[in-house]
Amino acid sequence: MKFLLDNWYLIALALGSGAMVVLPMLKQSAAGGQGLSPSAAVNLMNRERAQVIDVCEKAEFDAGHIGQAKHIPLAELEAKLPAAVKNKTLPVILVCASGMRSAKALAVAKKLGYEKSYSLDGGLSAWKAANYPVEKTAA
Repeated sequence: MKFLLDNWYLIALALGSGAMVVLPMLKQSAAGGQGLSPSAAVNLMNRERAQVIDVCEKAEFDAGHIGQAKHIPLAELEAKLPAAVKNKTLPVILVCASGMRSAKALAVAKKLGYEKSYSLDGGLSAWKAANYPVEKTAA
């Protein structure tokens, strides 16, 4: 017991580092474990003809988006996704600016029956950081 009292700061440090290791894994499993890195997204797009759906607002989409992405704001996703992606066997990659809205969109897509749906980890920010091209909508 004396050891624990004398070294409380080491124990706190060990617990803190353990939490920093476990927390990202818990976050990913809470999102269904369907996060995708930008390079994995490119592979899916090239090899399996994955459809990219951008769930940002119109102004964000116009400012920059992944080429060939279809724009469906998150609020309209449940109503418009079935018309935009008719083949539910093809992979669907959901994208937003940071990955937060696309994680929510992932739950909607799964509910609609798109089993091969993924959220782009880090969103468009991660895509840009990986130096992949971004298109802008002409004004």
